[in-house]
Amino acid sequence: MRASIRTLLSLLTTFSLASVASAGPPLVLAAASLQESLNAVADAWAAKHHERPVLSFAASSALAKQIDAGAPADLFISADEPWMNDVQKNGYVAPGTRVSFLANRLVLIAPADGKGVIAIKPGFPLAQALGDGRLAMADPESVPAGKYGKASLTALGVWPAVKAKVVSGDSVRSAMAFVERGEAPYGIVYATDALASKAVRIVGVFPEASHAPITYPIARLTASTSRDAEQFRLFVISAQGRAIFRKYGFLAHSPSVN
Repeated sequence: MRASIRTLLSLLTTFSLASVASAGPPLVLAAASLQESLNAVADAWAAKHHERPVLSFAASSALAKQIDAGAPADLFISADEPWMNDVQKNGYVAPGTRVSFLANRLVLIAPADGKGVIAIKPGFPLAQALGDGRLAMADPESVPAGKYGKASLTALGVWPAVKAKVVSGDSVRSAMAFVERGEAPYGIVYATDALASKAVRIVGVFPEASHAPITYPIARLTASTSRDAEQFRLFVISAQGRAIFRKYGFLAHSPSVN
């Protein structure tokens, strides 16, 4: 009899803990370039009488390292495929939930109060345009926007002349801040970042062929405990969710499962 009672109490305790673990809104780790757009998507989700997700933004590289270190998040949205590959390789992606659903462009920006444009092509005179100034980029060795920028400048034959002039930020938004504050005359960011700021303007668009495609994958994580995580993931990649992202300048990208 006592054994049966102990078994029952154990089952009730397990059920209670499982219920607590599944409660609460999803925690979403997302690339810094998604700040305005993903907040709008979260608002649209909350308007459907769901609990609003908790959003945490940083460079994809930093977020991937947090996940690898055991961060208890529900969803991850990366600004490039390699960092999602890293998380998936280490066993943190729930099978069948990784989907690439957005695309972006890489642009050259300058402070909003300036004039003129720069034709971005092989050998374009970026070093001369910089003069004694700095080129603001996200970290070109780890952060996706910086890696895309370095790859493009390398393909165009410009990187050797400008690499010593680079001032790097820990995310694409921190790189853009150098230009917003007038601390750098030019910077390389995503088109959506430039559109989100009134303090900068686009002076050139990098050829898509000069770097790997800029695509954004989303996945549910194996550490996920929120009962709403999967439904919010599906909402993000739905037609309604993608329409919101397009309003913020993201490019259409047919969802593809990896």
